[in-house]
This record gives sequence, structure tokens and C-alpha cells, in this order.
Amino acid sequence: MVIGLLGGSFDPAHEGHVHITREALRRFGLDRVWWLVSPGNPLKARQPAPMAERIAQARRLMDHPRVVVTDLEARMGTRFTAATLKGLKARYPGVRFVWLMGADNLVQFHRWDRWEWIMQTVPIGVLARPGSGVKGRLGRAARVYARERVSEAQAERLGHIPAPAWVFADVPLKALSSSAIRARGDWGRSGTPGMPPE
Repeated sequence: MVIGLLGGSFDPAHEGHVHITREALRRFGLDRVWWLVSPGNPLKARQPAPMAERIAQARRLMDHPRVVVTDLEARMGTRFTAATLKGLKARYPGVRFVWLMGADNLVQFHRWDRWEWIMQTVPIGVLARPGSGVKGRLGRAARVYARERVSEAQAERLGHIPAPAWVFADVPLKALSSSAIRARGDWGRSGTPGMPPE
């Protein structure tokens, strides 16, 4: 089985997450996608809304038989992607994992804890995000692993290609972000839509 992993705070989850998940299922030959709703992002000072509220909202939004919204990171006690991947590979030795990320994350991927270990451990599917496509392809991680880039024509086999391997998928863009939703006041610190931040 090939499972795509989409990690993030999902604070809140939005149609952009749904869109890239559906594109990833279609383009990368994935059997399932797991949304890993994180306890918090180590690269961000601001802490997200309560986990239970983020998960409930994500499950209402992402209604697909091949997508699971999960709190695995909280249950495993991990906050960094490398530790999460190590734990998942130990728990599910027969599963092939593909890490999914938006191009905005590829831009700063070299700042992640043990980013090169991640690159060398699982294939990575990168999906275009508004304003980040060119930056992502020119970022440090993309340059260091330029020879390991897989063509979009081979993307459907991504989960079966030994790491390091990554593909950049140009998908139709949706200009949505959790930050913009919070800034509009459509998702408060309590996690309740329409509630102002505390």
C-alpha cells in the first residue's frame, strides 16, 4: 500500500488542502492519504487552535473514502517530521509512504529538522502553491537534490521509486491559506468559525 502523508497544523483546514489532496491521490498513484494534524509547527511561534477542534473541522471538510484525518503525531508524541516518519515506518513496515507538501514548504525545507534524512527516506510529492512554484524549484533542497527529481510523467510511480526521489506537480492553483482565513476572522483562536481571537 502507498500512503501519502500531508502534515500541518490545519488551523484551519480549507478547500486548498482538499484540492491538493485530491490532486495527490490522482497524480501520485496513492492508495490513501493521511492528514497528520500536528500538535504545533516547530517553525512557528503562534500556537494553533485546540487539536480536537482542528480535527473535527478537518473531518467535516475532507469527506473522502481514501483520506483519513488523524492525530497520530500527538499520539506518538512527535513534533518534527523526521521523528514522525521514523515512528510510522516502525509501526507500518509494509507500507510505502510518500511525504506531501506544498511548494511553499519546499522553499524552506532545508530548515526542517533532519531534512536530508527525510529526503533520503521517503519519496516526496510537491504540489504547486500560489506564488511559491518558482521559489520552491530554486530553493536549496531542490538544488541539492536536482538529480533526484522525477518527471511528472513518472509521478504515478512515485511511491515505488526508492528515495531520494521527488516530483513537482503543477496543479491548478487555489489561492487559499489558513493564515488568510484567520486574518479575516473566519477562524478564531478557539477554533470556532467566526469567533474572534482571544
